[in-house]
Amino acid sequence: MRMATGRQSVAKEGLQVRAAELEGKPLIMSGDSKPFNPEEVRVIVTSLQQPAVFLNMVSDWPALKWNVEHLSRLLNGKPLKFRIGERKVTKVPQFETHCEYIQATLQEFLDWLHDESDDSAGQFAAFPRSRYWGYCDYKYVAMVFEEKAEVFQDVIWSDFGFPGRDGRDSTLWIGTEGANTPCHLDSYGCNLVLQVQGRKRWHLFPPEDTASLYPTRIPYEESSVFSSVNVVNPDLEHFPRFHGAKPHVVTLHPGEVLFVPRHWWHYVESLDPVTVSINSWIELDDDDETRVGEALARTVVCALKAADPHVPTASWLNTTEAEVTSHETNLHYVNLAVQACIDKRKVCSSKGRNPSARSLPSFKRRKCDSGDGAGYSAVADADPKPALTTSIPFGPNLLPVVQDTGATAKHRVPSDSSKVNISLSNNLEANNCSGKVGSNSKNTGVHSTTISTDELLNCLVHPDVISLMTEILLDCHFSH
Repeated sequence: MRMATGRQSVAKEGLQVRAAELEGKPLIMSGDSKPFNPEEVRVIVTSLQQPAVFLNMVSDWPALKWNVEHLSRLLNGKPLKFRIGERKVTKVPQFETHCEYIQATLQEFLDWLHDESDDSAGQFAAFPRSRYWGYCDYKYVAMVFEEKAEVFQDVIWSDFGFPGRDGRDSTLWIGTEGANTPCHLDSYGCNLVLQVQGRKRWHLFPPEDTASLYPTRIPYEESSVFSSVNVVNPDLEHFPRFHGAKPHVVTLHPGEVLFVPRHWWHYVESLDPVTVSINSWIELDDDDETRVGEALARTVVCALKAADPHVPTASWLNTTEAEVTSHETNLHYVNLAVQACIDKRKVCSSKGRNPSARSLPSFKRRKCDSGDGAGYSAVADADPKPALTTSIPFGPNLLPVVQDTGATAKHRVPSDSSKVNISLSNNLEANNCSGKVGSNSKNTGVHSTTISTDELLNCLVHPDVISLMTEILLDCHFSH
């Protein structure tokens, strides 16, 4: 359902459109054209517990000019990496490891979109648009425009209460109709997303839906936990718990900014012939312990997957990762993350604060040439998150993304065979196993079980298991 209908449903659902009290003071609309000033937005963003769309906040941002034609002129023939996916209906998620990759300029991308000659489309010529989509996804603005630093000021996240945050702290996404990001949750921070050109549909699921989404770390990349389910075409026979998921669906239009809270799952698809988005991950105080968990997950995944020489690395390691890191390196990451947490706890204890308070720097890690020796980029942590004492001023300038009950009904489990699968699923709930659990031998009547490495990993690095491991590890070392 289009968000404009959501605008009408605000009144229908009885949501109050009124001034909220922020820190004991009435919310006063700003004198300029924006409905909220930066301080007000900051409190709203740090208090929101559900996705929401901000309207009328970016009309003066120069970044709204960043359509593909404008970006092509700015980059002047600079090649970028594009992910190419096949347009097909399947019940299996189209992970990034299932796609092909090419280097191309934005002009070649435009020529491909406009069905120009094969010569002008470069490497795109090998992929008919009727069968393939293209995505120039996850491009750090600071790296793409490293020779044009003046464009960083086109993105003004300071309007959302984060002073100094601009294009240098943002990523760029350019895609065709059908381009998509598999359903996943981001381990670190929360997310602000500006839609610049075209429309994108977001399918979001709350953190409590994690069991229903069958989390997996294959393909592996730090900071992302993927869902085994194709959430727009689910295989309910293999993933029966998905019928209980609570999808929140919204279509984001140019000039709108979506807020995605911490650990909300999301699948994103482009709806128009060309789309452009800009996002920024906002670091949170909880990210310090998450870094320990991510280091543990990396250690386990690399140890088990690298142990099998017959499995190609490209089949399980996302292209966003630089390489398979050694056990020594991974253990070093674990020790650094644990020590940082312990140091922070000691500081908090010495100042009379809660020793479990979390306010370490964190970062969304992806492969890049940062020059820091680790192959990743890092940004500083945001200010501590205030307590939730704010009434959220939902209304014409701030729209809640509500549950799509129609999608929930559409994904009900089939009647008969599903009962067996649900029973089996319940027995394996703790391990989050979703696939084959063996077969019944007709000759012996004995159940045989064959567990793959990936199924084992889905248990060992399940978010709940990693969270428990992190807690035990930190408590053990802090007590020393």
